[in-house]
Amino acid sequence: MKQTAHENHRRPVKRQLRVKAKAHPAPPRHLWVAVVLSLLLALVTNARAASYNHAPLNDLLAAHVRGGGIDYEGLSADEATLDAYLAPAKDYATEGLSKNEAMAFWVNMYNAWTLKFILTKYPDIDSIKELGSVFSSPWKKRFVKIGGKTLTLGEIEHEILRAKYKDPRIHFAINCASKSCPPLIPEAYRADTLDAQLDGATRAFINNNANTRFDGNRLTVSRIFKWYKDDFENDIPGYILNYASGPLKQALENRKDAVDVVFMDYDWSLNTPGE
Repeated sequence: MKQTAHENHRRPVKRQLRVKAKAHPAPPRHLWVAVVLSLLLALVTNARAASYNHAPLNDLLAAHVRGGGIDYEGLSADEATLDAYLAPAKDYATEGLSKNEAMAFWVNMYNAWTLKFILTKYPDIDSIKELGSVFSSPWKKRFVKIGGKTLTLGEIEHEILRAKYKDPRIHFAINCASKSCPPLIPEAYRADTLDAQLDGATRAFINNNANTRFDGNRLTVSRIFKWYKDDFENDIPGYILNYASGPLKQALENRKDAVDVVFMDYDWSLNTPGE
């Protein structure tokens, strides 16, 4: 049937409409960089927050701390275990750890690296001072590998433990491999027991008659109290009284305002077990 012009006019004309999609600009390059860096930072932070495994050191101390000293002969046979304990420290960082975790880590590192230091010359060594030189003490020797750096024992003690934590009990927890040093406890320091361990080490040292004696008005103490008197707030009798027990405590309470403090000589000979 032939369509009229009128009918043809009324029929709707189908047209294809092309809508051009609006282009969205790509995120700026610096935004992608920021996102990637944030993800990497999160990964690094999580890795740094992981607790260090102190179990191998705990086992070594339990086996070789005895008689107020260290069985270095037995420890030398277990040197591979000590090396395995220390190895992860070279890439380990303490950022992200709690205060107690970090403090326990550094105390354990100081003690473990000191043991390793002695073993580098054992059995041909009578004192840690033999590992130094005429011009430099052993505590300035750069050999401690932690967190991508090579540190000295002195840096751990003075720039980290003393400077950051300001806790005088540290002096009774770290051991310098000498007979007059506060002895190592037979276990590694741990975050959850750190306060009790530090208290115990401090009390044990102070209440040992070999380290602290009171005769008349004379209080004879370790030379540690002289070297680090500022850490003890220049009040040695007062600090000792805080941890003293028995006759020592009673004597100090009776005469603490009239005490003459005398410092013992320091025995730097190697801290082998007592007879």
